[in-house]
Amino acid sequence: MERVDVAIVGGGPTGSSAAHAAATGGADALVLEKGVPRADREGLGPDSTDAAGILDYWVDIMGIHPDEFGDGVVQRELNRAEFRGPDESATLTSTGIDSSYDKFGYTFHRARFDDWLRDRAEEAGAEYRAGTSVRGVDTDLSVGSGDEEPRHTLELADGGTVGADFVVLADGPQRTVTNRVLDEYLPADAAASDRLASRTANHIAYQEYRRVPEAVFEEVNDALVFWWGVMPGETAYPWIFPNADRVCRVGLTMPIGLDIEEFDRDAYALLDADDESIPRGGEYVRRLLEWQYGDEYDIEEEFPVVDDAGKRNGTETYPISSTRPIDSPVEAGIAVAGGAMGTTSAFHEGGDHVAVRTGAIAGELAAEGDLAAYNRRWKEAIGDETVRNVTMADMVAEYEPDDWNRVIGAADAMLAAETGDSLLSQPYRSGWESLKLMLGYKWNKRRVKKDYVGIDESEYVY
Repeated sequence: MERVDVAIVGGGPTGSSAAHAAATGGADALVLEKGVPRADREGLGPDSTDAAGILDYWVDIMGIHPDEFGDGVVQRELNRAEFRGPDESATLTSTGIDSSYDKFGYTFHRARFDDWLRDRAEEAGAEYRAGTSVRGVDTDLSVGSGDEEPRHTLELADGGTVGADFVVLADGPQRTVTNRVLDEYLPADAAASDRLASRTANHIAYQEYRRVPEAVFEEVNDALVFWWGVMPGETAYPWIFPNADRVCRVGLTMPIGLDIEEFDRDAYALLDADDESIPRGGEYVRRLLEWQYGDEYDIEEEFPVVDDAGKRNGTETYPISSTRPIDSPVEAGIAVAGGAMGTTSAFHEGGDHVAVRTGAIAGELAAEGDLAAYNRRWKEAIGDETVRNVTMADMVAEYEPDDWNRVIGAADAMLAAETGDSLLSQPYRSGWESLKLMLGYKWNKRRVKKDYVGIDESEYVY
């Protein structure tokens, strides 16, 4: 049986970062990635999906400056984010958080980013094996790190096996391997396969790569644009993010399995009165573009889909974790990191920065021969970021279009009253609604900070 120090399930940002850190620390690290083809990458790689981008302080969380990337990874440098409601809007030009990066942020080409991370891991000495699926992980808790027999045996789809002292689960929000592994350490009535099931624990996202007219691209080429309160569902929103060459990603995220009968069709800009079900992603994108630009442009002619971009034919559909992050069963020598542990934020879709950071922590500790500190270390690294996102997601969970107009209007008033400080620093200058927003955020943040972990380390049984 093949034997390594650290076996990593999944070769996206999390897995490659774990492999890089483990190999840099002197461990034999093997990445097992099932591999998928996509239109804008040769060969097999992870199931990459372009994210919104990276904000300034996320650069420091991730620990990789964009100057390190190869050509074509960074698509656009950003100077703002625009938040648009049904009738109100607000523009944020600063996150208000100190950062070593001097721009607001950047968008990037996710497949090239993933491939760069893979190259970096291989240069450090890790092995990356694409086209290899993991069916399961068998663990002998009586075996310790460094014993003659491996603690973990990974069963591969091709019939092979790999022995490892430590396992890093980095298989993303679908958790095809993670849930089965965690079930071994949780009571049957609290199984991960139930609590983290994709249809209940994830949102679904869809996006299209569209080449937009020059005038439209000039409006958005240095901005992230979000619409809130225009489609139903908890933290459901469409977006436009700029890439290079007048290409924009136009997409949306929403909960899975919504029932349109629960919503007032007339209240949402992207619903029609005669809709019998929640529109599909492609229909939502068409309606968004018609709503915003249809009076001036022929959308199908002047906003064409770029067929050779993204996963397939210029489109992508993918899950986003919408759960709170989970602790890992570290006493078993297992770390769950990135999207598999629920670090991706359903509130703003960002997750690559925390994926890279948690993967790196897991790989570093595995190389040192002890994962015991992992649950503490990831909280120290990304706890504040996670609490912010969970707080905001909780606050807006029941919002309807009128609520979004009220809150975005309050945020705009706060921004107008700013004197160089962060968004939530000047509510007293900008009216009662702004003050309520500020106080509500602070109260909810204190509450969330006490309990933001979905599966606590104490729940695992060995």
